[in-house]
Amino acid sequence: MNQRIKKMKILFVLTSHDSLGDTGKKTGFWIEEFAAPYYSLLDKGAEITVATPMGGKAPIDPSSDTEDAQTKDTIRFKTDKVAQDLVNYTKLLAEVDAADFDAVFYPGGHGPLWDLANDATSVKLIETFNEQGKPIAFVCHAPAALKRVSGADGNKLVKGKKVTGFTNSEEEAVQLTNVVPFLVEDMLKESGGIYSKKEDWAAYAVQDGNLITGQNPASSELVAKKLFEALK
Repeated sequence: MNQRIKKMKILFVLTSHDSLGDTGKKTGFWIEEFAAPYYSLLDKGAEITVATPMGGKAPIDPSSDTEDAQTKDTIRFKTDKVAQDLVNYTKLLAEVDAADFDAVFYPGGHGPLWDLANDATSVKLIETFNEQGKPIAFVCHAPAALKRVSGADGNKLVKGKKVTGFTNSEEEAVQLTNVVPFLVEDMLKESGGIYSKKEDWAAYAVQDGNLITGQNPASSELVAKKLFEALK
């Protein structure tokens, strides 16, 4: 079993987008949503590769870097040069081959609403992982990356599947409802997903076959656990 775990190769896909609409503020990926799953899986022996649509440095959402947003995992990330280098020197998504990995994980932050939701390379990559029957996992705003993804039957991948993601009320709470290009909860429902949620900011993740989704930042470790279980 240990040998199998050591060989587990997981691709993390981060956003390259750093502008929060036309507010003049910055966005990107949410540190906690990267750090908690990263360490959860790394500490179990996984080999992790990080890629972005544009390659190079993935932008960190400044809102996730405030003092009150810190967790044990984000604190660990701050002093971990290996992890920081993975984020600062990401691979170009177009040069990544799904065949080289056992699973893919998309951390959130608001960035994915702008780039990963519409990125043809990302869409194709998720479709390929799905066709290969490998786990595909998303947390918080990252289910935005499923917006244009189709399943083998030609329908939207999330159609008829149990899913969750950042709620409309959570978006309202952070006062970005009128800034974001679309609401994750609405998009998942409109795409035919069987959407469910817990109260705002509660840890919640659902799995339907190889598709794993988490509601918010608090759900990221739960998503990683489900991903790990799916690979065992």
